[in-house]
Amino acid sequence: MTALIHPTAFIETDAKLGENVSVGPFAVIEAGAVIGANSQIGAHAVVHAHVKMGDGNVLHPHAVLGGLPQDLGFDAQTESWLEIGDNNVFREGFTAHRATATGGSTRIGSGCYFMNNSHVAHDCSVGDKTIFANNVAIGGHVEVGNNVFMGGAVVVHQFCRIGAYAIVQGTTGINMDVIPFMLIGGRPAKHYRLNIVGLRRAGIVGENYKVLSAAFRLLKNKKSLEELQSTEELQYLRSWLAVDSKRGLHGFIDVTN
Repeated sequence: MTALIHPTAFIETDAKLGENVSVGPFAVIEAGAVIGANSQIGAHAVVHAHVKMGDGNVLHPHAVLGGLPQDLGFDAQTESWLEIGDNNVFREGFTAHRATATGGSTRIGSGCYFMNNSHVAHDCSVGDKTIFANNVAIGGHVEVGNNVFMGGAVVVHQFCRIGAYAIVQGTTGINMDVIPFMLIGGRPAKHYRLNIVGLRRAGIVGENYKVLSAAFRLLKNKKSLEELQSTEELQYLRSWLAVDSKRGLHGFIDVTN
């Protein structure tokens, strides 16, 4: 099936649309944009030139992909990219910007859900199956792992890392790194406990959960994780912690897990 284009949509000649793409009224797709098969571009949405997106993505009205970085020193002639995987949903007012460096990319994985007016800044990396609630905004060069949930109005400082399976409570300000598998919130933000619901939904239960629970207690008490039984989740946690942090780690509240 060929693309389904509303007559008022503006699509430049060199844009590439896959099979069965629908484009709504007054949408704009610039030359050089690549949109995968079975994607939906809503009314008044904009896909800029330097966007490469996979199959099955849904762009709701007034969302904008691939805009110029909000960096006062950025040269608009720089060839950089916004690269997006498959089967993501971008709700009304969502924005994501391309990278700042020549040949660089802002990256969004697959299976994510971005609610109204959320924002992914330049040079960020967002993993698979991650959810941004309304009005979440992450600054430049932020790394967000797989299966992260960000509550409404969360804001994240540049160069922070949010580990996989973390959950950030709504209205929290993040200015340091968030440890994988944990729930964080408050002012200032601190790690509360494991992301119990998220881990259960992901099938991380039984002995694997117990290992992470023990890891939480050891980290809280600033002790090594070396004594713990190795699991896939623990290997990821160790490797994540081994990466030099630009911002440092948020601390823990004084409660029992």
